Amino acid sequence: METIVDTVILVTIAVVGAALARRLGFVAPLVLLVAGLGLSFVPGFPEAHLDHELVLIGILPPLLYVAALQTSVPAFRLALRPILLLAVGLVVLTAVTVGFLVHMLLPAVPLAACIALGAIVAPPDAVSATAIARRVGLPRRVVTILEGESLLNDATALVMVRVAIVALGGTAAGFWEITQDVVLTAGGGVLIGLVFAAGMAWLHRKIEDPLLDDAVALLTPFVVVIIAEKLHTSSVVAVVIAGLYLGHRIPYLLSPTSRLQMDAVWRLVNFLLEGVVFLLVGLQLREVISTIETSLATTVQVTAVVFGALLVIRFLWMYPATYLARLVPRIRNREPRPPVTVPTVIAWAGMRGVVTLAAAQTLPPPGVDGVPDYPRELLVFVAFAVIVLTLMVQGTTLPWLARRLGVREDNSAQDALAEAGVQHAAGRAALEALEQHADGAPPTVVERLRGLVESRGNNAWERLGSQDRETPSAAYGRLRREMIRAERHVFKIARNEGRIPEEVLVRAQRELDLEESQLQRSDD
Repeated sequence: METIVDTVILVTIAVVGAALARRLGFVAPLVLLVAGLGLSFVPGFPEAHLDHELVLIGILPPLLYVAALQTSVPAFRLALRPILLLAVGLVVLTAVTVGFLVHMLLPAVPLAACIALGAIVAPPDAVSATAIARRVGLPRRVVTILEGESLLNDATALVMVRVAIVALGGTAAGFWEITQDVVLTAGGGVLIGLVFAAGMAWLHRKIEDPLLDDAVALLTPFVVVIIAEKLHTSSVVAVVIAGLYLGHRIPYLLSPTSRLQMDAVWRLVNFLLEGVVFLLVGLQLREVISTIETSLATTVQVTAVVFGALLVIRFLWMYPATYLARLVPRIRNREPRPPVTVPTVIAWAGMRGVVTLAAAQTLPPPGVDGVPDYPRELLVFVAFAVIVLTLMVQGTTLPWLARRLGVREDNSAQDALAEAGVQHAAGRAALEALEQHADGAPPTVVERLRGLVESRGNNAWERLGSQDRETPSAAYGRLRREMIRAERHVFKIARNEGRIPEEVLVRAQRELDLEESQLQRSDD
């Protein structure tokens, strides 16, 4: 019972914190992190321990899966080169560089432990960076690069952490053994993700009940992770590949009702998990600080060096990775040379998150399985401090930097023009289908459907016009909403007076809700 109460308290705080963040115009992860930091020192507040297996198997998979579902596969494919440079090349460089720097500061600490710390702090978070990027209005290619980086870099970092921990235990591995392990782990993850996604796609085609569709979708990331872990492959890669595969094919796999319900379910799951996880990260402060035995001066020095190295390494990597590749004519012709402000903003968007803390918890205690003595509590604290510092420093200043450098993009006009053009073609296809199947239908029904096609086409073109005056579609939406409110009121009165049963009210209210949600889409 106590666990249930604590969980309810955490979820409630997460919801309130997210609502407060929206009202204040801040990003929810930052507000919840600060709330968790403060609450960790409140006497009597429930202690929270973030188990790494819970994060890596219970929290991270659905977050990565939803992010992959929402990622455009064509855009991801076009940005694959910079994504891999960041998700693989930068992670490896960061892990090795940070590892050697920490080893120089603390020569008594085994190099393997130092490189493990470097791999732990190397991957930026999948949630905070993209949440801030979308809120700021960064160009779509920048958002795609940041999303793709955070989808894949966890796999690189976790593989490096595992290799470093094995080396720390005295089980040395050569270059070819490590390379073989990485290839098999990542390749196995890709294979499992594709095979399982193909199986889920087949299953979704056979399912006709929207509730079963939602249940299968909710189970997918967890089952993929469990299978990948059992087969000792990269569960992160498997989940991301499955999400990309299924997300690209959702329009062909699910019924309209299933898509609407699934979108609502995943938005709720994502909202709650994001809120709780950053609140839990903040709540770790008291526990992490209580375990430190290293002197304050050494702790501050190592933390400052690691944090500074992360900033410098990312900047030093971004500019050559962006511009040297464009010396190749084929790449230069396909990808125009971006202004220097673009790699600057991407370099600054390196906030760390829950994966860093979970990976830090996997560090083995000294004296277990041949692990030599080393300051484990210091390395865990440094990882925690990096999360807080990057979120507080970079997370709070990224919107200002993007505005200051002018790295923002308003695609509303181009989106409206593209939508209007496609809507026009879709309208022609709809009218052709109407002509083919209208035999025997009442003329009034046919004319009503023609009017619906014309109305949708006009609505799409109206978005290109001036917003200074009310468009016909906007006037229609405003007036129809007032009519719907009046209809709802009549149905509720009839239910209250006993003239209709509850089931009739629910059915009528659902129809009115669906229509009003369509009106909201027209306004957006």
